[in-house]
Amino acid sequence: MCFAELCAMSNFTFLTGAAHPEEYIERGAALGLAGVAIADVNSVAGIVRAHAQAREIARQVAERRALEAGRGLIGPPAPRPVVPDWACTPRLIPAARLVLRDGFTLTALPRDREGWASLCRLITLGRRRAPKGDCDLGLGDVLEGAAGFELLVHPGSAPGWQEQTARLAARLGPCVHLLLAPRYDGRDPIRFDRLARLAARLGLPTLAAACPLMHRAHRRRLADVLSAIRLGVTVDSLGRNALPNAERRLRSEAEMRRFFMGFEDAVERAAALAARLTFSLDELRYEYPSEVADGESPTDRLRRLAEDGLVWRYPNGAPERVRGMIEHELALIAKLRYEPYFLTVHDVVAFARSRGILCQGRGSAANSVVCYCLGVTSVSPEVGTMVFERFVS
Repeated sequence: MCFAELCAMSNFTFLTGAAHPEEYIERGAALGLAGVAIADVNSVAGIVRAHAQAREIARQVAERRALEAGRGLIGPPAPRPVVPDWACTPRLIPAARLVLRDGFTLTALPRDREGWASLCRLITLGRRRAPKGDCDLGLGDVLEGAAGFELLVHPGSAPGWQEQTARLAARLGPCVHLLLAPRYDGRDPIRFDRLARLAARLGLPTLAAACPLMHRAHRRRLADVLSAIRLGVTVDSLGRNALPNAERRLRSEAEMRRFFMGFEDAVERAAALAARLTFSLDELRYEYPSEVADGESPTDRLRRLAEDGLVWRYPNGAPERVRGMIEHELALIAKLRYEPYFLTVHDVVAFARSRGILCQGRGSAANSVVCYCLGVTSVSPEVGTMVFERFVS
């Protein structure tokens, strides 16, 4: 089971992260990681780019794998037989780093679509409460809204963090983990031992992560420039706010095992947890808001309104051609499940006209008898030659 980094910060944590989301995925592929969780502060804004890059890498790997299966290994001869390892093409693990109003920090990792929805609702709640650019969340919000995701506690992130961790553990139990992240100051083994004993008292598993700010070491200078801009000082005046070294970068499994010697179980738990986090952005599809009213389905309501419109538009009776056209359109709309969209437009038009606001459907909407009968357009499409399919495409 390959190691996965579960707490990488990208440049979507503005003026802090020193790597693009897609750069983490590219570097993760080179390091043989199973996945990378892009966990930016109170945001999921950067994960789409990482997901797209992960899909592209997977496509390239699949193509090369198929090519080498038929033609043999590509490139100069190796000094000894080499068996290519295609087991660890990295995937994006959606995540967010929740920084609460007192500084207490958690990394949230959705297990499934329900967890993703819960995480998005939680971030939205915090953003709506605060001025633009800020997020206002408390521990109570997390306790109430943490359905369907795992939580990694960042130790020492706020005064009283141990008490807050105990509350999380009592309420959410196995979904809570204590994060072990190296600081590269020579005291990591002592720190890990102390945190492991605390985790045992709280009944929590420990979990290892590098918590990188950059994908490669050469971004250290850029990270210091970003810190200087964020703090409003010169780079030379950063002092202890400057990174002491370039160690906070994405790491391979071998490096993590070396850093966590004696605590290898925390590395293994990270890999095991990543394997359980099966949610992918590929599962998401846009879902139009429901237009069910008084128990009447969108299909039935649209048909009723269209038939009422036929009486209104053709008081002397609709021609057979028009009736055939409306049946064809309603069948296609039902097949594509577009009824809620047509009903929403109908409601908008009805509201505008009730307030004396001029409105008029235009463009290819004029190709639709349904739009004509709903009052969205004012010219019957029977006089033209355009097809309805052009409109719904």
